[in-house]
Amino acid sequence: MPESTTAPLYERLVRRLERGPVSFHVPGHQYGRALPDEPFALFRDIMGIDVTELEDTDDLHHPEGVIREAQRLAARCFGSDETFFLVGGSTAGNLAMLLAVLDPGDAIVVQRNAHKSVLSGIALARARAIFVAPQIEPATGIPTVPAAADIEAALDRHPEARAVFLSTPNYYGMHVHLAPYAEIAHRRHVPLLVDEAHGAHFGLHPACPPSAMQSGADAAVQSTHKTLTALTMGAMLHVRRGRLSMDRLRRALSAVQSSSPSFPVLASLDIARAMIDAHGPAWLESGMKAARLLRERLAERGGPFAVIEPVIGEACGAVDPMRVVLRDATGRIGGVRLQRLLAEHDCWAEMADDRHVVLVFGPGTAEAEADKLAGALDRIAAGMAAQFGCPPDAGAGREPAAPAAVAAYAASPEERIGEPFAIPFMPPNEEDTENIPLEEAVGRTAAETVIPYPPGIPLLYTGERISGERIAAIRRLAEAGARFQGASDAGMRRIRVMAHQQREKETNR
Repeated sequence: MPESTTAPLYERLVRRLERGPVSFHVPGHQYGRALPDEPFALFRDIMGIDVTELEDTDDLHHPEGVIREAQRLAARCFGSDETFFLVGGSTAGNLAMLLAVLDPGDAIVVQRNAHKSVLSGIALARARAIFVAPQIEPATGIPTVPAAADIEAALDRHPEARAVFLSTPNYYGMHVHLAPYAEIAHRRHVPLLVDEAHGAHFGLHPACPPSAMQSGADAAVQSTHKTLTALTMGAMLHVRRGRLSMDRLRRALSAVQSSSPSFPVLASLDIARAMIDAHGPAWLESGMKAARLLRERLAERGGPFAVIEPVIGEACGAVDPMRVVLRDATGRIGGVRLQRLLAEHDCWAEMADDRHVVLVFGPGTAEAEADKLAGALDRIAAGMAAQFGCPPDAGAGREPAAPAAVAAYAASPEERIGEPFAIPFMPPNEEDTENIPLEEAVGRTAAETVIPYPPGIPLLYTGERISGERIAAIRRLAEAGARFQGASDAGMRRIRVMAHQQREKETNR
């Protein structure tokens, strides 16, 4: 790292360890010395910088020293007025943003396909969500962000809304340019809040789309651990002063973050920023080159596996160059199955739905790793040819079927903007619900939230009317082997619904 680049928090932790301190404080492992070298040597190395709030290590909840300096350097790097380090992932940032702008009874315009943490934040604030249906990217059928015109219409219809909340890029790397949305929100004197968890590298390289902060957002959360080099749970909240109360935001962060934050996670955020400052756009070149190499080799070989190519337009303004989304163009194996086959070759994909596999390339992904992945796909293609009795490229180029979730988010023009909805934080009492077969739930009110994970975007939330389209989406994902959070039946053969509807029908007979 060049001499002009510094990682003050990390360097402070290393210097104090080199002095051979004696610990009479938490954590109890005492710089790892409480554990034997074998078999825990690797873990002991991490414990050497795992400390608590001491006179020289600063306090995340009231930073005055090295944490304050590390956050100041991050704000300069990412183009914000202030940046806050997060040790609870982007979830903590989403919760804090929402608690900072919403009081009980307030309304907020939010895209329907938001992450579950966004719904939790609205529920914790005891506020109401004005859901706006997303656009559907036409080539893939994948939902992105609502049209700017729909956000504007929602604000016109509900002038009491206190903010606009959007999520971009999506899990598939599809990004919608935010400048028009910022202009719409600011014209009505409300802040634009953005869940940019998958875009921590945006704005850092000419090949990447602009970041939310560069596009005029008032606050944006980024999962620095997803596409940069921070440890898992390491994220940053970037804020522009003016439309948010900084005092409320700090209070919210103090409430949702641990009072004993992980210093290794904090130091990793400091290092991630330092690497960007040290190397600039070149820091991302290796991962971008590896992603380009995989795309080129798949195109050259003409096998069954195709890289999805969204149509650049209103629903998708740009595509993340460090994310590759694959599908089997022959339609013979789904995304979850392909993900498992790749794992058998020690190539571990980020996530899968019933049609696609999402591959994330980090700053350090090398050409050799792209080669290994391409080889694994070749062997899987050969296995498919043997199993199905067809050449490896048979059917390649066929138009893909839309993923299961698309019908759950698609809406007619008159249904794209909902009415303010109070999201319950706690589930209803069990005696007020009943557990019924999934196929019998059309028209009933959900008593549980159904969340395919990843990506963590609810297909159903508690209190929502259950449509046939959502049941079909849940069934397709379950049959493909997807995992669900929030559901009482992990296999999704049954679902919990509110019982009062049935009792009302019986009473009215």
